[in-house]
Amino acid sequence: MPCPNAVTGFKPFTHLQHPREAIRQFTPNWFAATMGTGVLALALAQLPVENPGLQALAEALWLFNIALFVLFTALYAARWVLFFDEARRIFGHSTVSMFFGTIPMGLATIINGFLVFGLPRWGAGVIDLAEALWWLDVAMSLGCGVLIPYMMFTRQEHSIDQMTAVWLLPVVAAEVAAASGGLLAPHLADAHSQLVMLVTSYVLWAFSLPVAFSILTILLLRMALHKLPPASMAASSWLALGPIGTGALGMLLLGADAPAIFAANGLPGIGEIAAGLGLVAGITLWGFGLWWMLIALLITGRYLRTGIPFNLGWWGFTFPLGVYALATLKLASTLSLTFFSACGCVLVALLAVMWLVVAKRTVCGAWRGELFVSPCIAELKQ
Repeated sequence: MPCPNAVTGFKPFTHLQHPREAIRQFTPNWFAATMGTGVLALALAQLPVENPGLQALAEALWLFNIALFVLFTALYAARWVLFFDEARRIFGHSTVSMFFGTIPMGLATIINGFLVFGLPRWGAGVIDLAEALWWLDVAMSLGCGVLIPYMMFTRQEHSIDQMTAVWLLPVVAAEVAAASGGLLAPHLADAHSQLVMLVTSYVLWAFSLPVAFSILTILLLRMALHKLPPASMAASSWLALGPIGTGALGMLLLGADAPAIFAANGLPGIGEIAAGLGLVAGITLWGFGLWWMLIALLITGRYLRTGIPFNLGWWGFTFPLGVYALATLKLASTLSLTFFSACGCVLVALLAVMWLVVAKRTVCGAWRGELFVSPCIAELKQ
């Protein structure tokens, strides 16, 4: 079905009983769009080509992503104010609650953009804003990483045959914050603040990655015993690439500036060790990510034979691929190897195509109102 617009005379929200339903049915799933859009902006900016037009496009995407994040925050806050009793049911839902993790991860792409785009445009004044937002991001990531699993253990109903990779979303947020901390730390004013942020980022990385890999182990067992999840969850096969790619990127970013930061705080030997470990860990995790990406491609090809119904879960195709592309490009710049540079460019091109496909269908679905569906409310009607 073609996407209607104002020019063709179609009215928006035709699938909703009332426009206010867009607020009532709004869920954190929408923040996955800010993750995908933000990571594409960052990936385009890291391409090893000198193209002012490409940089301008990347910056425009980042600014658009800020607008999206503000809009989604306002809509979700309005839902809690206007429909509190229905909104709080999310904590007992076994799937939608996982998407709380998309909020801090979407914010992390904006924070990184302040360093990539905001710093050269507006100067060092953006560093204080980025630092404040980063600590907010850390708090939200820690909350998601602990409270959502706690609710899984105490309030929600789960079974191994119904498990998907969405379990990763709340715990991976801390890992994304760690990578952002590695990017932000060298820009801070004094050596002690740099050390605090660097050490905090290592803690966040360790807070997230072992738990994420534990979930990946269970996920492999689940797929071997119960095969693939339904087609509506097809994009979840790519989510596993997220913690792997982010883990690699985080170690590379943290290790890159660790020697200077540790040396400035009287610990030069530790910094050199951290740099070496970061590079080795980054390469190792990249190799693991390559295996999972090939598996995800095969799984997606199998789903395509019968068709994949569109939903907001399609944004799961974008962010994991984006962070893996960023890790690839970081390896290329660190090792000066053409192989990683070529792979990174191919991955970013694939990411851009996927973003265009998913963004177009999201706009169409949002205009018609069919994407505004809260499973928590739908279950009440059954």
